[in-house]
Amino acid sequence: MSIDTVLVTGATGRVGPAVVARLQEAYRVVGNSRSGGDVGDDHLRGDMTDPGDAYGVIARSDADAVVHLGMLSDPDQAPGHTTFRSTVQSTYQVLEASEAFGVESVVLASSMSALGAGFDPDPVRLSYLPVDEDHPLTPRDPYGLAKQVMEVTAEGVGRRTDAPTITSVRVPWMPRESEVQAAFVEANRSLAAVREHESYHSIHNTLFAYLHAADAADLVAHAVEADHAGHEVVWAAAADTTVDCPTAELVAREYPGVELHEEFEGHESLVSTAKARDLLGWEPRRGWRAL
Repeated sequence: MSIDTVLVTGATGRVGPAVVARLQEAYRVVGNSRSGGDVGDDHLRGDMTDPGDAYGVIARSDADAVVHLGMLSDPDQAPGHTTFRSTVQSTYQVLEASEAFGVESVVLASSMSALGAGFDPDPVRLSYLPVDEDHPLTPRDPYGLAKQVMEVTAEGVGRRTDAPTITSVRVPWMPRESEVQAAFVEANRSLAAVREHESYHSIHNTLFAYLHAADAADLVAHAVEADHAGHEVVWAAAADTTVDCPTAELVAREYPGVELHEEFEGHESLVSTAKARDLLGWEPRRGWRAL
C-alpha cells in the first residue's frame, strides 16, 4: 500500500481539523465539507449523500485513502430520517465511489451509539464488561441504528473483490485539550456529582468513556495505513473513565449484575481497545488524570 493523498470528509467539523492536521504530518490532505472551507492542503465542496458529489469529490481529490467524518454528529438537531440518511447514504456513496476510483483504504467514523448507547432514551443493554467487538449491538434510536447499518454496509462492500481496506472506528465523545481541562480537571468528577449532571443518562449509557481528540486523530492515522482484508471494526476510548471512583466500584454501582470478563484494579476503561492495538498498532496515550 502506497498512500500519498488522503481525502477527509467533514474536515471542518468537530474533530475534522485535528484529523487533518495529524494526517498532514505524512500526507497531502484534501478536505471536504458541504459548505466549503480552507481546511487541508486543498478543499473541495460537496455533499457526500449526493452520488454525483461523492463521485466528483473523490475523483477530483485523486485520493489514495478516504477518511469519512462527514456525517451528522448531533442528532438532537435534526429529524430522525435526516440523521439516518446522513450516515447511511453518505457511507454507501463514499464506499461505492472509493471502489470505483481504486481508493486503497477507507476509514469510517462509527460510534459507541452502535452499541445502543448515547442517544437511546433507554438504559444501555450490556451482556458483559468491558465491551469489545463481539458484544451484541442493540440500538433503537435513529443515530445508533444508522451507525450499525453503516457497519453492515461496510462489511458487505468489504466482501467485494476490488474493495478497499475498510476500518470502522467506534468512538465516544472526543474532547479537545481545552474541553478535557474544563470538563474533567476543573470539575467535580465524583460519581455523586456526575449523577447530578444534566448529561448523566448519556454518560452512563456510554460507559463513562471518552477519547482525547488528539488520540482520535492518531487512531485515524493508524487506520489509514491498515492492510487487513475487507472490513474490520475497532473500539476506541481513553484508557480510563471520566470519574474519580475506581472502576470496580463504578461497575458495582452503575452496572450491577453485569458479567465481568476481567477484574478491575484501578480506573480502567469499560471499553476494550485490545483489537485496535493488535490490528492497527494503536493505543490511547492521553488522559485527564495526567493533566
